[in-house]
Amino acid sequence: MNFRVRLLVLPLLLLVVGCPCLARERPNIIVVFVDNFGNGDLGCFGSQLHRTPNVDKLAAEGTKFTSFYVASGVCTPSRAALMTGCYPRRVNMHISATGGAVLQPVAQKGLHPSETTMAEVLKGAGYATMCIGKWHLGDQPEFLPTRQGFDDFFGIPYSDDMTKDKRPAEWPELPLMRGEKVIEAPADRDHLVQRCTQEAVRFIEAHQNAPFFLYLPHTMPGSTQHPFSSEAFRTKSANGDYGDAVEELDWSTGEIVSALKRLKLEDNTLIVWTSDNGAVRRTPQQGSNAPYRGWGYDTSEGAMRMPCIMRWPGKVPAGAVNDALCSTMDLLPTFAALTDAKLPQQKIDGHDIRPILFDAKSTASPWDDDGFFYYRVEQLQAVRSGEWKLYLPVTTKSSNPNAKRKSITAKLELYDVRHDVSEQHETSAQHPEVVQRLIMLAEKARADLGDVDRPGVGERAAGRVEKPVPLVP
Repeated sequence: MNFRVRLLVLPLLLLVVGCPCLARERPNIIVVFVDNFGNGDLGCFGSQLHRTPNVDKLAAEGTKFTSFYVASGVCTPSRAALMTGCYPRRVNMHISATGGAVLQPVAQKGLHPSETTMAEVLKGAGYATMCIGKWHLGDQPEFLPTRQGFDDFFGIPYSDDMTKDKRPAEWPELPLMRGEKVIEAPADRDHLVQRCTQEAVRFIEAHQNAPFFLYLPHTMPGSTQHPFSSEAFRTKSANGDYGDAVEELDWSTGEIVSALKRLKLEDNTLIVWTSDNGAVRRTPQQGSNAPYRGWGYDTSEGAMRMPCIMRWPGKVPAGAVNDALCSTMDLLPTFAALTDAKLPQQKIDGHDIRPILFDAKSTASPWDDDGFFYYRVEQLQAVRSGEWKLYLPVTTKSSNPNAKRKSITAKLELYDVRHDVSEQHETSAQHPEVVQRLIMLAEKARADLGDVDRPGVGERAAGRVEKPVPLVP
């Protein structure tokens, strides 16, 4: 039975078997979205270096998703896809106004106010909403979280490595914001995880009697060579600054779960724990994307295939592992279905994955028919359907005069990334029919979403400010 038929049949089956997920109670929703964090950095996903007991317990009480993808291997486009349920190219957040892969301070571009975000979907259903952490979808007032469906914001508007001491002199100090006001500059990066966690607990406490949506895009491990952590965790791990940051993120998870338990909210709260992209290459190397090949910032499995845990006691199967292909883009439509919220009127790319969420044995995915597409900035570089991932024959080059790209040529390669997760066996010669099917899917993506020097008919405009001004004078 294909995924779409199962989605239609599911409500009827639930009436018969009385599955608890039929209950119409609307869950509180918490999305923890850590920064530049690899699959192999969690104990429950195989790490031997990091102590992550709180996230491991979350996995033991929920489901681990092992074919869960972000829509980009880099920050801004990945976050845009999570917030909108769309590929970054669809909402024109795949490239900055200056040709970069992410938005920089005092950026002309930002997520268009006409796009409907996850926060706006849930706010329309009566949810209290808050963003705590790293935004990175535009630092001008019209692009800030409070203009995109969030009742409040506490955090930084872009990456913590974009600071005056490391970058161009015209960049402002890294600001810490509450709402739309800068409350500290430069922000105290050592204590961001700690302070964001405290804010998250306060938000939960304040909204314990009504449904809430907490988006917690943590700032760590981050993009700097030496990640930051507070004194309680500094030098305590077996993996240097990076490990210290990982273990503080685990502590943060424990604090949030403890608050839910104390307030008797555990059973009616869905927690999603994942990362914006994989660990990046450092010298010496600290993060791990094992068992996947590659590093953050490209279209490898290591860059885009994320550790993901979803926990909702009594609803999401406990101690389970699900290898169905799914994505951060699926969260918006799935949350809408769970809360009886209205979907955006504009086209989105994500799918309602409730059958996957509530059935650990389900590996059928809507992406198997549609194809899942791997874009690096403006270029389509790979496509996956079912177990197969096809790397397309491409040259990484752009006619955009602002684009900062190295020329890299890649050849066509086919891997079974469900059973050969480390991509050791190239099989295009053995499966020419699979290659042709995936090439046809790629061509459909090019027509709709575009490719290098080729606009897609389904692309929409990003927001733009002609004369942006610094948040910090």
